Amino acid sequence: MAFVCWFSLYLVGFLHRTQLAVAQHDDRSTMLALKKELQVPEWSANDTDYCSWTGVQCSSNRSMVEKLDLSHHELRGNVTLASELRALKWLDLSFNNFHGPIPPAFGNLSELEFLDLTWNNFDNSIPPELGSIKNLIYLNLSYNSLTGRIPDELQSLKSIQDFQISGNSLNGSIPYWVGNLSNLRVFSAYENKLGGKIPENLGSVSDLQLLNLHSNQLEGPIPKSIFASGKLEVLVLTLNKLTGNLPESVGNCKGLSSIRIGDNMLIGSIPKAIGNISSLTYFEADNNNLSGEIVAEFSKCSNLTLLNLAFNGFTGTIPPELGELMNLQELIVSGNSLFGEIPKSIIGCGNLNKLDLSNNRFNGTIPKDLCGAPRLQYLLLSQNSIRGEIPHEIGNCAKLLELQLGSNYLTGTIPPEIGWIENLQIALNLSFNHLQGPLPSELGKLDKLVSLDVSNNQLSASIPSAFKGMMSLIEVNFSNNLISGQIPIFGPFQKSLKSSFAGNKGLCGEPLGSSCGNSFGPNNGGYHHKVSYKIILAVIGSGLAVFIAVIVVVFLFMMREKQEKAAQAAGIAEDGAANPPEVTAGHIFVESLRQAIDFDAAVKATLKESNKLSIGTFSTVYKAVMPSGMILSVKRLESVDRTVSHHQSKMIRELERLGKLYHDNLMRPIGFIIYEEIVLLLHDYVPNGTLAQLLHDSTMKIEYEPDWPKRLSIAIGVAEGLAFLHQVAIIHLDISSGNILLDANSKPLVGEIEISKLLDPSRGTASISAVAGSFGYIPPEYAYTMQVTAPGNVYSYGVVLLEILTTRLPVDEAFGEGIDLVKWVHGAPARGETPEQILDAKLSTVSFAWRREMLAVLKVALLCTDSTPAKRPKLKKVVEMLQEIKQS
Repeated sequence: MAFVCWFSLYLVGFLHRTQLAVAQHDDRSTMLALKKELQVPEWSANDTDYCSWTGVQCSSNRSMVEKLDLSHHELRGNVTLASELRALKWLDLSFNNFHGPIPPAFGNLSELEFLDLTWNNFDNSIPPELGSIKNLIYLNLSYNSLTGRIPDELQSLKSIQDFQISGNSLNGSIPYWVGNLSNLRVFSAYENKLGGKIPENLGSVSDLQLLNLHSNQLEGPIPKSIFASGKLEVLVLTLNKLTGNLPESVGNCKGLSSIRIGDNMLIGSIPKAIGNISSLTYFEADNNNLSGEIVAEFSKCSNLTLLNLAFNGFTGTIPPELGELMNLQELIVSGNSLFGEIPKSIIGCGNLNKLDLSNNRFNGTIPKDLCGAPRLQYLLLSQNSIRGEIPHEIGNCAKLLELQLGSNYLTGTIPPEIGWIENLQIALNLSFNHLQGPLPSELGKLDKLVSLDVSNNQLSASIPSAFKGMMSLIEVNFSNNLISGQIPIFGPFQKSLKSSFAGNKGLCGEPLGSSCGNSFGPNNGGYHHKVSYKIILAVIGSGLAVFIAVIVVVFLFMMREKQEKAAQAAGIAEDGAANPPEVTAGHIFVESLRQAIDFDAAVKATLKESNKLSIGTFSTVYKAVMPSGMILSVKRLESVDRTVSHHQSKMIRELERLGKLYHDNLMRPIGFIIYEEIVLLLHDYVPNGTLAQLLHDSTMKIEYEPDWPKRLSIAIGVAEGLAFLHQVAIIHLDISSGNILLDANSKPLVGEIEISKLLDPSRGTASISAVAGSFGYIPPEYAYTMQVTAPGNVYSYGVVLLEILTTRLPVDEAFGEGIDLVKWVHGAPARGETPEQILDAKLSTVSFAWRREMLAVLKVALLCTDSTPAKRPKLKKVVEMLQEIKQS
């Protein structure tokens, strides 16, 4: 009997070992076939030990493959072979180029717990066979080209916790059975074509934590059930057709950090229970039909960072209690019927970055201490009933990027202190007020400003010649004032529309088309004078005498000034009174350069305006000549991030890591300097400026223009640099032509890569708005995702491509109101324009070959700037397409 038992146990063990051997044999042949089919770069051709291959994990006895991670390899081919790995628990094929239907055979993977097929080109419908994977916990099919309905067979996935199908073209309704998935924690189906109602039972039997359904066609109310468990953490329902109220039960979810319900048809008031949500960080309910007063209970949400209630029917005043929100960065209540004074308490929000009160009925005056909010970048007060003068203290708003005060009842003069706001970039709008007096010449210091509108006031005198310092201007409007004299001969003015200067009787010059000659003429009152020859000679002689006297005086003055500067420099050298600030930390990553770089000289260079090379969203770049003769490019970071100044060790680690990254088309840091909480990043100096200057600055000397092959090479180089960044998991924060530098051979170098690592928007260390990037390059989806993503980078790069093809600015008044370069290009068919008419004629008319290549690149640019992120190609694919165009 004992023998029989022993033999039985032996036989069971033998059979088990035999099964393992068979499985091992099967997995080996499958893996070798997969290697041949997919050609994974890291899988060595001669290595047959598949358990040691990158991304492969086998069972403890190294017999069966349990995990296969092939993500981020740009693979294509027949992936159905993976379905033969019957012990597989984890399959990740995300971020590749697989296409065709999702293999139904994946339903045979009975042990599978994790399946990620995101960011591929899988099409057709979701195979119902996936419902057979009973152990599946995580299923992500997002960002493919899937169509059809969500198959009912998936209701068998009783173990499913994370179910994501976003970024496809799925239609039909969300099945009722989704609400019966008792283990469901995450359900994400945004950016599809789903209609009908959100199931009334969704969340009723599960501890739902994240629900994201934005950008669909959903109707009906927000179900109370999704708040039933109290475990919900993220709710995103924007851009649907939802109706009804925001349920009072939302207050059950103490851990709810994000509520985004904008762009629907919701009605009613905000429930006071909102104050129970202590974790609330983002609340967006813009573009609905909400009404009532803004509830003071928002002030109990101490973590609130963004409050957006724009374009609803709110009435009453802004609760002064909102000033208690010390973490609040953006308060947006535009497009309502709010009235009363601008609440001074809001100034107490020390982190306030954006204050948008526009298009309401606010009255009273602008508080003098409004700029007590030290991080304020966007101040939007237009279309109200604000009275009084613009306070001179407005100049203390040092961080402002945009100032909108148009369509109010402001009086007095324009404060010259506005010229102190050196970061003012997006717009200065003072139009439709009752401002008087001259335009202050100090505004000419606003060298970053893109749009200036002072129209429809009672401004007088002439346009100051100092306005020629406003080199970034694209849009100007001086119309309907009392301005006189000649329009300064200045590029942005000459390119403006005639209407930008109309309605000023005393104004003359281009683009008005009226000459600015004197009043003497043959019919001047019928009084004719024959000026004698002697009088003319006398006048000329007097003029020459005065001219010579002025030259002598100027020469003497310059000599004296030169002597004073020399004496001052000698004094500085002797007593050291003007030494630069003390350097508290610094390091050079390149050993061979340490002797050639002087920290004090680099700091001194950034203190001189004449050394300024360029200005970006996050930094200003200076030229610095070292005592050794070496020339550096020194980047002074703007103080928009606490991580930079307060976490030096983290910053140093990131910079050292970036310093080791090598790619021909990346601008790497070679060192850094810290003084007085200011960070300077050191780079090699590049002599040819930026791509923006090459394309748009007529004062730049461009020896090879027009040269399409050169531009195509630049486009490819930029794409290669960005593709490399994505390969090493770095998403660029500010892709623009102004951040692409050109070396002596016009090779492009992508700059500002350090910003992408030093600023961390996911941790709340940077301003929400500031991380978006440069004006005109920001992808449309950023408005509701608030996330900087790889597809967003592709969009920004597409804008750069369009700049290269058209030589047009990303934002140009000539496009029309609210139209940027992308909309202008995509709208060409509606205007009856051919693709050839979009291209820069100086290039496209040189040869048929150039035109053909440019049209091919235009197709790539249109793909990159598609409004749907999922439809944009990956940057590695962009490089391939551009290389093919160049080679053909």
